[in-house]
Amino acid sequence: MGEMEQSLDSDVEPPLNNETFCELWNMVQDNDILFNQTAAPGMNLDLQPPIELFNVPFPQEGVGCGPGEGIESVPAMDAAEAAASSAVPSTEDYAGEHGFELKFEKSGTAKSVTCTYSQVLNKLFCQLGKTCPVLVKVFSSPPPGSVIRATAVYKKSEHVADVVKRCPHHERVLHQSDDGAPAQHLIRVEGNQLAQYYCDKNTKRHSVIVPYETPQVGSECTTILLNYMCNSSCMGGMNRRPILTIITLETHQGQLLGRRCFEVRVCACPGRDLRLEEEHFHKDPIPGGRSKRGAATEIGPEKKRIAGPSNNSGDTYVLKIKGWERYLMFKELNEALELKDAQESRKPSKGSQKTRKRGDVPSPCSGKRLLLKDEAGDSD
Repeated sequence: MGEMEQSLDSDVEPPLNNETFCELWNMVQDNDILFNQTAAPGMNLDLQPPIELFNVPFPQEGVGCGPGEGIESVPAMDAAEAAASSAVPSTEDYAGEHGFELKFEKSGTAKSVTCTYSQVLNKLFCQLGKTCPVLVKVFSSPPPGSVIRATAVYKKSEHVADVVKRCPHHERVLHQSDDGAPAQHLIRVEGNQLAQYYCDKNTKRHSVIVPYETPQVGSECTTILLNYMCNSSCMGGMNRRPILTIITLETHQGQLLGRRCFEVRVCACPGRDLRLEEEHFHKDPIPGGRSKRGAATEIGPEKKRIAGPSNNSGDTYVLKIKGWERYLMFKELNEALELKDAQESRKPSKGSQKTRKRGDVPSPCSGKRLLLKDEAGDSD
């Protein structure tokens, strides 16, 4: 028994002394191994550096929520930072010095398509909860720690101040993409555990933020997967009001580097709706033209109209004819029409014929009076 205890004790490492423990503790701090104490539960520790950059406060937003609830919340904004959080966000495209652009995959107009994009309308058609790939492209790399923000706003001016959120029905329905995201948020990011959902402290607008990732080797774009969690026709939500999605590239301090916007329609058949709206656009390409009910929404620029022919048949017009044979053919046609007009002008009218029958009838040269149709002869 003594020999066995000695063999077991030889296999067990001796306890660490104070000096060895301090050395290991310094190595742990240098390698950021203890980052999991501040990270959200369930996060992958291999992605720690982007999370650390991502925790910098955003001046355009208020309190954070969503998968990053374990991360330190954003502090309150001062007066200068609150000015950046505008009640009416801009929807104008801005490429910026880094050449910020968006691209979409071509999906066509088949009935089985779940997401498709119209280049003519700059509009995305998708189904509820389906994956919508958005390709992000830049000409030059943004600063380290940059993020991409997606925000939904209403398109029309009378609704732009309202917050775009889901209808009460879809808020209560659980979906497979509801991975810790708030129930009221319309836009979700799929397949990215670093996504954070924010609600602006002043305007109450919803947005989702993901860290910007450099394109992979052999690719020029970075793909972001978006989900829209409510139909455009839902009562209590969008209620058939058109919306725009604003995608912005920002620094970790909230400085705007680029902005792109596109319209979104969440429907049951994206391919059919895209085809119908493009056909309607080609028939009436003027933005402010007549709607489907025939009522003019806006008055566009007045078009020049060519004066048509007058009702006066005595006007003369000049016709340029190419070719001698064709000229002779039209000349004969013109002469025949002029002869026809001359013959018709010589014919007495119906009114003159009736007056001649019942009115004064000229006497013949022999002195005998002509009998009218209604009169009888002397022999009767």
